[in-house]
Amino acid sequence: MSEAGAEASDDLSGIGGFLFFVFIVHPATAWILRPGRFERRKSIMYAIAFLAGLAAIKTGIEYNSKGPNYYVRLGVSRDSNPLEIKRAYKKLSLQLHPDKNPSPDASDQFDSVKQAYDILMDLELRGVYNKFGSPGIASNKRFDETQFFVELAVFYLTWGMMVFVLTLGKKSGDARQWVFTGMIVMLVLEIAIMTSQENPLPSWLFPQTTEYEAVWLMHSLFPAFMNGCRSLGAFLYVDLEAQTRHLLLALQEQNKDVLLVLRDVQIGVQSILANGSGGGNTSVGTRSSPSMASGNVSAPLLRATPTGKIREIQERLQSSNAHVVKAVSELKADGKSSSSFGFYAFILAYVLFSFLFNR
Repeated sequence: MSEAGAEASDDLSGIGGFLFFVFIVHPATAWILRPGRFERRKSIMYAIAFLAGLAAIKTGIEYNSKGPNYYVRLGVSRDSNPLEIKRAYKKLSLQLHPDKNPSPDASDQFDSVKQAYDILMDLELRGVYNKFGSPGIASNKRFDETQFFVELAVFYLTWGMMVFVLTLGKKSGDARQWVFTGMIVMLVLEIAIMTSQENPLPSWLFPQTTEYEAVWLMHSLFPAFMNGCRSLGAFLYVDLEAQTRHLLLALQEQNKDVLLVLRDVQIGVQSILANGSGGGNTSVGTRSSPSMASGNVSAPLLRATPTGKIREIQERLQSSNAHVVKAVSELKADGKSSSSFGFYAFILAYVLFSFLFNR
């Protein structure tokens, strides 16, 4: 395949990958995260494992289809000097020469090694290859700061608008924050990688990876990251307004229940005062409250003393207060976790990348 054809194939692969994740992977992930299908914790674990596995398989297939880079072909690292590259080429050329290699594609293998050697031995072409890959060599591309930032702005503005459109709605608010945080991290890394004089990737971890491949990998994994955030954001979304409305309605019903009991007490006290009898032993009629009618009271009381009514009010208020405290605690916990997740994830990613690139 020619270099221009490979570049066009990469463009089509990027578009196809985006459509694949949006219209196939996202619905499949939503199916896994559908409420009631699995336990909450298991649903999140299954969805993350599904997205990570699928992204790894897809990216691996695309990476293998591109073929090994020039460093891998010669079996050298990107820090190798010209003498080491020359030794590696001489060894491979003897092995892969068509006169000694019985393989049907021996000529292609030899030409591939020769091409890698010619590029890596030329310091200028080697720098172009590290930054822009084989398409940059084919188009004789050179690093231009203005052009680089224009292309960067076009890429991230396009993706930013697509992310904004795909995360419209209340349920996608957190997902939009996560995706934009990931885009900022990716933007900072890409600028750091492409504008540095030397490859900032740690050679002990990525000895044969070029800057071009690192940027390509981030761009390739971004659609999976975006759709994963969309799916998990919708699943973890907590409608605080709806929960608050339900809580207020529950409090209103409980207050009505307490008022009915207080009214019964008031009627009983008035009856005691009117009859002039002792309040401790006098029993009064009890009006059935909504909670009594629904069976919430452990034992139905047909007649009770005012003291018993007061105790009943205390028990009801204590039970109501316990439910209210629990609901408010859940609301605070959900709000705190959803608001701080992106912040702590960004801090963790910053520490990790700082460690990798500064080692």
